[in-house]
Parts: sequence; C-alpha cells; structure tokens
Amino acid sequence: MGTLFSVVSWNVEHFKGTNKRRVADVIRQIKEKNPDVFGLYEVEGKEIYDEITTAMSEYTFHITEGPQTQEILVGVKQGITAFFTQKLEFKSGNQYLRPGALLSLKINNTDYGILFLHTKSGNDPLGLGLRDDMFKRACQFRKTLDKAVGEKWGSHYIFLGDMNTMGMEYPFDKGIEASVEIKKLADKEAKKVKMCLLTKDEKATFWNGSKSKIPQSDLDQVVASENMKFKKINGADVTVLGWPKAASVKDKDEWIKKYSDHGMLYFEVVS
Repeated sequence: MGTLFSVVSWNVEHFKGTNKRRVADVIRQIKEKNPDVFGLYEVEGKEIYDEITTAMSEYTFHITEGPQTQEILVGVKQGITAFFTQKLEFKSGNQYLRPGALLSLKINNTDYGILFLHTKSGNDPLGLGLRDDMFKRACQFRKTLDKAVGEKWGSHYIFLGDMNTMGMEYPFDKGIEASVEIKKLADKEAKKVKMCLLTKDEKATFWNGSKSKIPQSDLDQVVASENMKFKKINGADVTVLGWPKAASVKDKDEWIKKYSDHGMLYFEVVS
C-alpha cells in the first residue's frame, strides 16, 4: 500500500508578511512534513506570496482573489501534474466569502479533485445557514466530477479546510450543538454522494488558548469519496499536529501564540 500523495491543510490565522519571524516559522513547519500538496487559509497580503514562493521554490503556487481580505493559498510540488481553478459557487452568493480553491491532480493516470474551503464563521442562524449551503454545494460537486470521468461515483474527490463547524446559538432555545452540525454533514450530505468524514486523531483542531472563554473546538474537517484509501496515522485517517499534540497547557499556549489557533491537518492518500 504505497503513498500516492500527501496533503497539509492549515488555517494560519491572519497570515501576513508583517511578522517575518512568524512567516519563517510557519514555512519551517510545513517543510518538516514535506507534503506534496498544501492549502493555507487566512492568507493576507501579497508579501506572503512573495516570501513563500522564494522559500519553497520546489512548489508551484496558486492563490484565490476577490473582495475578501483572507485568501486560500495552495502549493503543489513541481513534477506533479496539476490544474488550479477558483470556484465562485462556494461563496453561496455572498461576495465577501472566500471562493473554493479546486486543485485537480493526475497521479498514475488517475484524476483527483481536492477542494480547499474556508466556510462562513459564526454561531448565529446566518452563519449556520451559509455553512449548510456551502456543505451541500461541496458534496453535490462530486456529481460534476463524476460526469467528467464518465462514471457514477467514479470520481476521486476530497474537500477539506476550516469548515467552522461550531453549531448555532439561539435566544430562548438550546440551539444546535456543533456535533449535530458535523453529524448532518457526515451522515446526510456526504452519504448522499458516497463520501465520508475522515477520522482525526485529536478531538479538537481549534483553541484560542487557556485565557479564552471559547472551548477547544472541532472546526477543521476532511471529507472524501468512499473509493479512496488513507494511511492510518495513530489509528486515524488524519493527524492533527501543533497545539493539540503539545504536552502541557503552557506548551499549547506557546504554540498557539507562535503559529496559529488551528492545528495542522496532515494525511496521505494511498493506493
């Protein structure tokens, strides 16, 4: 069972070029995993693009663009056949939401679609509703890829990123727990198109640190078509690196301050 390609997905939280040391630290973290493909979310400013392309010259880069202030930056190792497309339909009609970043790979004469998403934040009805619409669109996009390969459920497709699966609070009611939102994505929308939510080796991927009132949360997700296989890491499909792996609260706080309040997701697609 050989590795076909590896992927990193990471929200680096307001990632801009004003802090040169932080940029260098983030680049070092990515290079340590040496992924074939990676997606970074909340990239702000062209300075990042210039610095990262210089420091990681073995990759080809693509970045989303539009009226939104935070972009998705995608890197793919040179030598891998790839095509990048910005997908505006995943903005759900809101011009200030991030578009989807679709990377199409050809590995051993098989096509793989990887859609990087950073969906709407917010635990109000608007936030939940927009996320729900974006999740439906992301799942149903598999049917479009199936048509391209000419076989129902024949496409190899992953969508992933900071899904902001935080549920909903509503006055005078208990609202909707984050676990319910995740369950709907996994057990209803994904199952309709023969996809599944990949398992992770940590329960939470987001935390603002010990001084925050916001609890550790499961915001980052990977959804893949059922015809794909993944290398098991610590018994799971995806490993969450960074603060979730830190041994103490102090170490977690230091990692969050240095890098990001999101852990780094890493996984490998295998044959």
